[in-house]
Amino acid sequence: MFGALGRLASRRPWYVIAAWLVFAVLVVAFAPKVESTTDQADFLPDSYESIKATNLISDAFPQQQDSGATIVFDRTDGEPLTADDQTKAGKIVSGLDLPEVFTAAGELQVSPTQQVAIANLALDPDVTGQDPDEYNQVEDLRDGLAEATDGTDLRAQTTGSLPQTYDQAESGSNAELIVGVATIVLIVVLLGIIFRSVIIAIMPIFLVGGISVIANGLIDVAAKVFDLQKDDSTSVILIVVLYGIGTDYILFFLFRYRERMRAGEEHRSAVAQALERAGEAIASAGAAVFVAFMTLALSSLGIFRSIGPSLAIAVAVTLVASLTLVPAVVTVLGRALFWPSKNWKQPATGTRFGSIGTSLGKHPVRFALASGGALAVLAVFALGFNPTFDLGSAGSSSTVESAQATETLEDGGFSAGATQPTPIVLHADDGLDPADFAAFSAALAKAPGVAAVSPDAVPSEDGTTALFIVTLKEDPSSDAALGDVKDGLRPAADAAAPEGSEAYVGGLTSVFVDFQAAMNRDYAVVFPVAAVIIMIILALLLRSLVAPLYLMASVGLGFGATLGAAVLVFQHAAGESGLIFLLPIYIYLFVVALGTDYNILMIARLREESREGKSSRDAAAEAVHHAGPTIAAAGVILAGTFASLMLAGNSLLVTMGFSIAFGIFVAAFVMSMFFTPAITALIGHAAWWPGHGDEKKPEPETAEG
Repeated sequence: MFGALGRLASRRPWYVIAAWLVFAVLVVAFAPKVESTTDQADFLPDSYESIKATNLISDAFPQQQDSGATIVFDRTDGEPLTADDQTKAGKIVSGLDLPEVFTAAGELQVSPTQQVAIANLALDPDVTGQDPDEYNQVEDLRDGLAEATDGTDLRAQTTGSLPQTYDQAESGSNAELIVGVATIVLIVVLLGIIFRSVIIAIMPIFLVGGISVIANGLIDVAAKVFDLQKDDSTSVILIVVLYGIGTDYILFFLFRYRERMRAGEEHRSAVAQALERAGEAIASAGAAVFVAFMTLALSSLGIFRSIGPSLAIAVAVTLVASLTLVPAVVTVLGRALFWPSKNWKQPATGTRFGSIGTSLGKHPVRFALASGGALAVLAVFALGFNPTFDLGSAGSSSTVESAQATETLEDGGFSAGATQPTPIVLHADDGLDPADFAAFSAALAKAPGVAAVSPDAVPSEDGTTALFIVTLKEDPSSDAALGDVKDGLRPAADAAAPEGSEAYVGGLTSVFVDFQAAMNRDYAVVFPVAAVIIMIILALLLRSLVAPLYLMASVGLGFGATLGAAVLVFQHAAGESGLIFLLPIYIYLFVVALGTDYNILMIARLREESREGKSSRDAAAEAVHHAGPTIAAAGVILAGTFASLMLAGNSLLVTMGFSIAFGIFVAAFVMSMFFTPAITALIGHAAWWPGHGDEKKPEPETAEG
């Protein structure tokens, strides 16, 4: 199959390139436009309590207007608000020319300390808060407040759901630009150093750039057809995945192509031979990554059901392009590919990797114990992982206005929950007795973490539902608030519900509590399914049942070591209370999938050397000698592209960037370079049971004269 693809790309390169161009035009022309959403409730199934509460409120209180923003007033000199200040703030609120997404401004509330005054703005009932045309109006609100407070001693800041959404979107947009530029610069510089070629340095940028256009179009098609949600964070991760994996697969091919050219093969023949030899490893590696991402479709969370298929589509397009478009472009470029370098003609000495391979072949036990032991020690620290569910602070920088406004509000004496009150719904199909409302409110007020309960419940017209508004003491998106709702408010509401009725806690905090439960379920489902399917791919590639076991064990050690390193750096060294709860599943998928890439490349080369008649130890030595430079180059580039996420400016992407970059570095330079070949050398021929694909193929018989 790969030989046929190689012959097609090398003999008919312009046909292949033309086919890709036509396909790109069709995708761009007919792909639908799908907007992203940042509403976390959109990502949860209807079976969760927070969503049940949301649906009941929508049905029973269609006129209910959520608080879309909170204006926070304080003095620029830090002194308490005077009576004149409060009067001025009230006039500013009442005189605001509100953007159309807001319908009314509530009364000014002054904190007990007189340090801060706030006013909540109600959202228009038809506003979802997820359309950029809606949340971008926050900028108009802020401009109006800046103009109104100009020349006074007052400062006005905004926080709440819509300003936070706006700030997260702005942070995501900035992150996308920063990560994109950093990734491109890194790839150009590293490829230029490795190959000393201008063409090779820029080729992945243009190829992957075109592939990304096709991938994004197909992702929008899939989102429309299968009703998948799109998340803003996907675009940043997609840049890294496309350029990182795309460059890796291009490298896998180019190193083989250069090897064949150095051996004296004709240009077109070298392209065909390179794809025939590297194609199986590239396809298997891509399949492992594709499967790892697609298993996220099993998640109960819409955020992963959208990210998983999106990344899988991107990987699939990149894989097909690596097996067709890349060799076709290399065929067209010919020897100009290496311009201006002449070094490609010189046989590689490979002394560094050659000496490492020789040492590993002689002492596989030492290499296995040293590499495996280092991973195991780091993995121990993973047991101290403490998940945090504060997506609000993780999704944007602490310097954005909404974060600073919330801090001002808390320092000024208000409960942080004042920005987003928590709705609680009491429902009974046979109707509620209003006489029970006071006792229910009193029970809610005694629940841990509750700052206040609105004095009057709001009954529905049919009398089957009543709405109670609770203000939490803590920031609604904080870990403390989640604990209060999960362990305090929900049990208290259930216990206090009158006989024949049910209580449902809604709001942002309740959504995050349900996120936590959904994630725990996903860890138990997604991880094992991904591991089993990848093991099946490895078994089919290697025709072995033994090798996949220790290959996946090595990747598992890599996962544990990566999470342990993150715990060491962020929890122990940086003193953070915890790491974002999404981190383990991202580490697992990227480290397992991409770590398997490098394992596949190394063990495929090891098998190839064994088929030449070498012993298991000699084959391991030669595999490190020849595949080591490819894996090292690919590992540095891919780790570097993920490390660029650390420039994004919010804690989620900083933590992800470090963790995944570290995991890829471990996968390339510890697992694939040392642990996998050392274990294979020790197990020997038995590693390939029952297919024994390492055996030397018999020489073709010649007729006797």
